[in-house]
Amino acid sequence: MKLRFNKTYVIITIVLFITEALIAIYLKQGFIRHTFGDFLVVILIYCFFKSFIPNNHFKIAMLVLAFAFLIEFLQLVNILEMFNLQNNHLVKLILGSTFQISDVVAYTLGILTVIIFELKLKNEN
Repeated sequence: MKLRFNKTYVIITIVLFITEALIAIYLKQGFIRHTFGDFLVVILIYCFFKSFIPNNHFKIAMLVLAFAFLIEFLQLVNILEMFNLQNNHLVKLILGSTFQISDVVAYTLGILTVIIFELKLKNEN
């Protein structure tokens, strides 16, 4: 695997990270916080990896989706309590604390958006 810096994906990653931070700071509930934030986070993670890995769009997208699903399903087994982290606000913010099927749907839609975008880019070139 050859690593190569991609400025466009780095910029998108930074913009998405700032957006996610603003959502976390200023929105405590509602659709944007609980669903749209999950939609954006898989796109953010995908763009982070695409900042350094030039090929394998689909493979990266599927790995990001699998990672998101893993984190979400770990919430079913109360992973935070297993490691005595249920009172750590930052860890709860990053990993979440409750399983929700709407999160799984949001992750899936986020990755589908990435795949569609990448296919359109590929077809235009």
